[in-house]
Formats: sequence, C-alpha cells, structure tokens
Amino acid sequence: MTASGDLLQALFQRLRSDASLSALLGGAGLLEHADDNAAFPHVTCGQTSAFDWDTGVQNDADQLVTLHVWSKTHDEAETHAIMDSIKARLAGAVLNIGPRGQTRLVLEFAEARYDEDLLVHHGLLRFRAITQEND
Repeated sequence: MTASGDLLQALFQRLRSDASLSALLGGAGLLEHADDNAAFPHVTCGQTSAFDWDTGVQNDADQLVTLHVWSKTHDEAETHAIMDSIKARLAGAVLNIGPRGQTRLVLEFAEARYDEDLLVHHGLLRFRAITQEND
C-alpha cells in the first residue's frame, strides 16, 4: 500500500471508531468516495498531497489530507457538529501507519459554506500529516 493509502486507512479507522461521529452521520456516512446515491450527511476524502516542506520535492513523510463534509439540512449546524467531531478526533492525534512509523495530524484549515449550485452545506477540513519513519 502507498504511504497515502496507509495514512487514509489509519485515518478512516480512527474516525469509524468514534461513536459520536457515527451517530451524527447515521452510521454509514464515512466514505472514501461518494456516488450519486450516497445518503446525507456524509464525509468523503478529497485530495492528498505529499511534500518535502524544505525542498518542495515530493516526499511521503509530510502529507496534506482534505476531508469534505456534506449536509442537506436547512442550516449549517449539522455540518459544524460533524466538523467539530472530526476535529476533536483527529487534531493532534498520533496514528500508527503500519511499518512506516507514527503520523501526527495537525489541523491546517477548516471552512464551512453553502454551495448554491449543489444545494448542500459543504465543510472542508485540511490536515497536515507529519510522519516520523521507524528506524
């Protein structure tokens, strides 16, 4: 598995183990990719990027992971509640990434807005994942 695949697997495992987030999402709302029939609310994984922050060269040790929160409620309270639950579970968390090492997650960016074209509330959470390789 790739480094980003290992990270996403560990991240989703941590989120799936959170009973309060599962309750907010109705159980099955944590999806790597959503199709047109996905029930709302749900969370999907967006783009992941790997960088060496010093040189700008691709490097699996530091990655950016974006999670998307989707809700069709009339206000943004549900979106914010889901985002708050994800932040509480992931910000500052340390994940074991198989034989690669440990990864610490740092919240870099969070935003919620209403998407008038899709008629949904859309939350974005971007985490920086910093991996310290095992020796």
